[in-house]
Order: sequence, then structure tokens, then C-alpha cells
Amino acid sequence: MGQIYLVRHGQASFGSDNYDELSSLGVEQARLLGEWFANCSQGFHRVVTGGMKRHRQTADACMGALPKALRVETDWQRDVGFNEYDHHEVLIRHWPEFNDPLAIKKFLAGSAHPKRAFQKIFEEAMARWVDGKHDADYSEPWPAFRARCVTAFERLVESAGPSQNIVVFTSGGTIATLCQHVLGLQDRQVCELNWTLVNSAVTKLFYQPGRTTLSYLNNFAHLEWLGEQNAVTYR
Repeated sequence: MGQIYLVRHGQASFGSDNYDELSSLGVEQARLLGEWFANCSQGFHRVVTGGMKRHRQTADACMGALPKALRVETDWQRDVGFNEYDHHEVLIRHWPEFNDPLAIKKFLAGSAHPKRAFQKIFEEAMARWVDGKHDADYSEPWPAFRARCVTAFERLVESAGPSQNIVVFTSGGTIATLCQHVLGLQDRQVCELNWTLVNSAVTKLFYQPGRTTLSYLNNFAHLEWLGEQNAVTYR
């Protein structure tokens, strides 16, 4: 039986001109995950990243914290099938006025609770994306995104050895969608699950021929032991 560790990227640069860049805290979260893997003597046979910058940055910081004996000696693999959906497109198809970044900043600045306010409007945008009534509005509608993620995962499993430990650095939407695939969740549950996934958290799957099962979901013990509330983030 093999094991696949799905790692959500560290905190990205939410609110900046380029979201696809780890914040300093995001780099530290990834480094702490690497230390946690090291303390568990957890090595890997393969490292896979999505094609986004924040995926590779998370992988670099995490794997760089492992001792040499636990590091992967072969070349890392890059598979864009593990990329996140286009959150900007999802947002502006429901709220066209937010195509202007200044409009979003102005909206958040005028709210007493900016994170809650953004969560609410993005939940509404996500609900529109997944309801199947507006697929023609999106360059990658929900069914296509789901199929892409599942295809990437099946491709990974098919190419894996029978007892390999594989780590995949990806995004929350991808991880939630793969959990849907494994657990048979409804579409609305994918969105609900996605909101709970912590930056740099780990979801572990067992695989064997014809079967994949969930071992644990959204484990961020490497952040909890710090005892610092601000270390746990969701963007």
C-alpha cells in the first residue's frame, strides 16, 4: 500500500498585486512542515508540484528543511493538472465590478470585518460556478476543473510504485476536489471543505490497485505546536 501526501501551499500574498507568491509567513509554514516531516522520519520517493509559483515555493521551503537522508534524489515532477481553479475569474463572473483590483481593495477597506466580507462574496461566486447553470461563462467550468484534478491524480497513481511515499504540493480547491472523488461528496460539500483547509496543511491518502482511501484530512499539527494563533491561516 502506498501513501500520497497532499500539501496545500503556504500562505500566499492575498490582497497584493500578485497572489501567486508566498508571504514570509507562508515560507515559514512550509519550512515548519518540513521539520515536522523530519521529526517523523518521513521520507519520500517522489515530489510532485502543481505548475503555480506558490506550489514550487512551498515545496522548496518544505523539502529544504529535510535532512539529506530523507530528501528525494530523483528530479521533481511538475503537473499542471494539480493547479488551482482561476479564483479571479470565478469572482468576477459573479461580481464583474471586482475586475478592478482597486474596487476590491475599496470594498474591503470599507468593511468592519474584511475577511468575513470577502468570504461571503466569494462563497456566492463559488456557488454560481458549481451550480451548472452558467458553465458557458467560464474558461474552465466546474466539471472541467473537477475532471482535470481527478485525471492528474489517477495519472499519478497509475505511474506510482506499489509502496511509494509521494508528496504533492498543490492548492485547497484541488485537495477538496480530490477528497470529493475519494469520499463521494456532493459539489456543495467541496466548497464547504475548501474553506476549512489550512495553509501548509497535509491530507494523506492510501492507495492500492483499484482503491484509494483517506487516512487523515487537513492536518496542521506542525503549526499548532507553535502555540501561535496567527500561524494558522486560510488564504
